[in-house]
Amino acid sequence: MKTLLGIDLGTSATKTVLFNEELQPLASASAEYPLSQPQNGWAEQDPQDWWNAAVETIQAVLQKSGVPTDDIAAIGISGQMHGLVMLDAGGNVLRPSIIWCDQRTAAECVEITNLVGAERLVEITANPALTGFTASKIMWVKKHQPEIYAKCRHILLPKDYLRYKLTGEFATEVSDASGMQVLDVPKRCWSDEVLNKLGIDPSLLAKVYESVDVTGTVSGEAAKATGLSAKTIVVGGAGDNAAAAVGTGVVTDGKAFTTIGTSGVVFAHTDNVTIDPKGRVHTFCCAVPGAWHVMGVTQAAGLSLKWFREQLCMDLNYRQIDEIAAKVPIGARRLLYLPYLMGERTPHLDADCRGVFFGLSGMHTRDDMLRAVMEGVSYSLRDCVEVLRGMGVQTSEMLACGGGGTSPLWRQMLADMFGCDVRTATSQEGPALGVAVLAGVGAGLYKSVPEACANLIQYNAPQPPIEANSKEYETYYSVYKTLYPALKESYSKLAAV
Repeated sequence: MKTLLGIDLGTSATKTVLFNEELQPLASASAEYPLSQPQNGWAEQDPQDWWNAAVETIQAVLQKSGVPTDDIAAIGISGQMHGLVMLDAGGNVLRPSIIWCDQRTAAECVEITNLVGAERLVEITANPALTGFTASKIMWVKKHQPEIYAKCRHILLPKDYLRYKLTGEFATEVSDASGMQVLDVPKRCWSDEVLNKLGIDPSLLAKVYESVDVTGTVSGEAAKATGLSAKTIVVGGAGDNAAAAVGTGVVTDGKAFTTIGTSGVVFAHTDNVTIDPKGRVHTFCCAVPGAWHVMGVTQAAGLSLKWFREQLCMDLNYRQIDEIAAKVPIGARRLLYLPYLMGERTPHLDADCRGVFFGLSGMHTRDDMLRAVMEGVSYSLRDCVEVLRGMGVQTSEMLACGGGGTSPLWRQMLADMFGCDVRTATSQEGPALGVAVLAGVGAGLYKSVPEACANLIQYNAPQPPIEANSKEYETYYSVYKTLYPALKESYSKLAAV
């Protein structure tokens, strides 16, 4: 029987999973690595850490499973989006990767908007210039580190660096490339117009494939390092959210998911290009050939709870946090949290905004604050849902995934705030499962992505909204919505200090 290998390069760890043809996991392994914040709002990682983690987890999975490596039909790779990896002519990393949550490029976003034109930029890339996207990072290095930029011969995204290390090929695919701000998203190819106006040499960019296309094979050198069989095919794969969509079966119109990982995402599939002219949500090519997705992003979702735990309650694990927060009443006794630790994307597009506890008083406890953090993240995700609804993107079902999606309390919050059933896929492998499906299509094991998902992805029973809870949350959400507008000017003033 053939097997499929899925590699998911996350922000905090890389996870590798081996699946059989029925998409049942045979073995998995993960390895963590650090995130560096040299200055306020900056975020960087060392690409070598990613490769080391990939090698470690691939070796572990092969050892655990005992599956002959020749039985691995194909490999798919998922990864955190938007990160800038710069290589010299010899394929050596020139500087640490500036990753997705880095906020240093506000000035470069203004420059990009002026060079391309605000409306034209959205027409081509389906998104306004954003600090998280790759183009502004390229422009920052070009301006602030010209000696490094002069040496650059290849620009890759994080998962595509792993592909290069595995195959020796410089390649990417449409879902991840959509977040670089230099792809013509409706046409699914690099935009010569944007690249020319930004002064970026097209030769620096990798060839663009569809997510199910074969992009190369495992090299002899990578085979020795990992234990994989040489010549095993590697498909395009997908950005983390596009891969998670496949892993949860969100591959046809009417389906959507909410993920609470380091960041939070509300993601809806669409067979047509649907663009928000205000740029509050992102439109990208999805991993299903010929289709797109629309998504809103909360920069610090699970990161908010992780930050709070690390600073104030390291004695608690996440299951205990869930139990404690469940005992606190809705509204956390009139305490609201704004989850803007790393600036925000949807719906505010503000790199300067920062986290806030609003309504804090002497009666509040650590438990109240925990509940407020979970509710604040959920309100931010509700903001994303409201923008999608305003665009006419309707969803008949909502899946929950990511680490936060495993929390029954958080899922119930989402159901109550969204006003719809929320359920989970039986598999918890997420993006790794999604890219395994893509690998299976690329290897010819499945006819198409939608067909594979319809036949093989299974779900748990849904959690319906509780009407009384929904009414209470609505009252607090009406207050939550007023806070960012009231603080916007103050955020700018603080950033200028």
